[in-house]
Amino acid sequence: MKLDELIEYLDYKDLINFKNIDITGISYNSQTTKKGDIFVCLVGEHTDGHEFAQNAIDAGAAALLVERKVEGTKIPQVVVKSTRHKIADIADRFYSSPSKGINLIGITGTNGKTTVTHLIQKIFEENGQKCALIGTLGYKLTSNGEYRDAKHTTPQAPELQATLRMIKDVEKIDNVVMEVSSHALDQNRVGGCRFNGAVLTNLTQDHLDYHITMDNYFEAKALLFKHLNEGDFAVINADDEYGERFLGVVPDGVRKYTYGVKNDADVQAKDINFSLNGAEFTLTENGQEHKVNLHMNGMFSVYNVLAAVTASLAMGIDIEVALKALENVHGVAGRFEVVVKKPLVIVDYAHTPDGLENVLKSAREITPPDGKLICLFGCGGDRDATKRPKMGAIAEKLADKIVITSDNPRSEDPQIIITDIIAGLKSVNTEDVIVEPDRGTAIGLLKTIANNNDVVVIAGKGHEDYQILKDRTIHFDDREEAKKIFEGSVI
Repeated sequence: MKLDELIEYLDYKDLINFKNIDITGISYNSQTTKKGDIFVCLVGEHTDGHEFAQNAIDAGAAALLVERKVEGTKIPQVVVKSTRHKIADIADRFYSSPSKGINLIGITGTNGKTTVTHLIQKIFEENGQKCALIGTLGYKLTSNGEYRDAKHTTPQAPELQATLRMIKDVEKIDNVVMEVSSHALDQNRVGGCRFNGAVLTNLTQDHLDYHITMDNYFEAKALLFKHLNEGDFAVINADDEYGERFLGVVPDGVRKYTYGVKNDADVQAKDINFSLNGAEFTLTENGQEHKVNLHMNGMFSVYNVLAAVTASLAMGIDIEVALKALENVHGVAGRFEVVVKKPLVIVDYAHTPDGLENVLKSAREITPPDGKLICLFGCGGDRDATKRPKMGAIAEKLADKIVITSDNPRSEDPQIIITDIIAGLKSVNTEDVIVEPDRGTAIGLLKTIANNNDVVVIAGKGHEDYQILKDRTIHFDDREEAKKIFEGSVI
């Protein structure tokens, strides 16, 4: 693609050394830049791409997208106000706007995004349609296929647009369901994407290290709904504290649907019961009642199913088809995943106050009267520290015993993170509260404190098979560790 074609609709401030050269790719990492690329000088929280421009030029970059002039080079430079926002525009242009030829559904919210995307993918397949998935666990072209690696919940714009183009042209798939994170919305990683529908799972405290306030967090999430067009659909959780605010930002002409348990909604669940086998309830929609039996457990699973069913109804899929698909789902990796049966050991990705509360309440529902609920968790380093004492208080309130340990400490001292968690406890009774900074050792301690009729929740990392330490990243999988410890009773 010629440079003038790439920037034809770009709102740029200046052109330096302009020559109408061929651009053969887009890069933003000088270590992976190839000959003919336009190198985007991204300005982030910790790094400034302008400092690596010469490295990119040495690697063969043919042009630069910059916020300020880079001295000492004669290659073309396109000056824009924000490279972080404009990278999406040129990526969309370079890959010829692939989302315009796809039924693209965005799922956003603090918790539940991964599960809802998987459920919707299953519904499409039950309906005889192909559907690709993009999210936390990677890219997935079929529900039974392998995940492809993803560095972020929502990929950076060039990778995202390239993936959408591949899905459309190579795989011949016309439906895509995608997790859309608040970071991706705020940083415009999904800029250029033409969403046909958007789903809100919930909005609770998370990522305040980045957004600072809940209002900012809301505004970031709201961008997904504000950019919908006439004829598109929006699915909103009517029970969420921010539900009405989200409904308020949906443009005129967009079809609105709600779901819930507590409040009136288009799709509702009632008469909910939980057991070791899963959840069962009655789903009501349009005056009709449907009995639902899930292999998944917990109130959060009920909400996730309601979200997926409501989205499928918005797309014209028969509700019986949707429910049949969901009743055959046994869960998503690292989401309330049972890895050992005696004691019942559940691994979950819950890493927010609301997420931990939901998981523990669900685990309590299936804890035998003579059993204890034990929770092992930590909090991530270099992330919102204000949620740490809140999570400590929730664990103390809902579990009989808690084991406080490390999550992904990153550059922080694990002991400082643990101290922040402990600040939320009313008391530190050594019989009910165990502190062990080493996560592997902490999981090992479960063998000594959990009896066969107890329920153990290992929260925070879920599907992750790594742990990020101060100086390195190591292989670590909660599921593997739990199975090792209770190897005599592995499923």
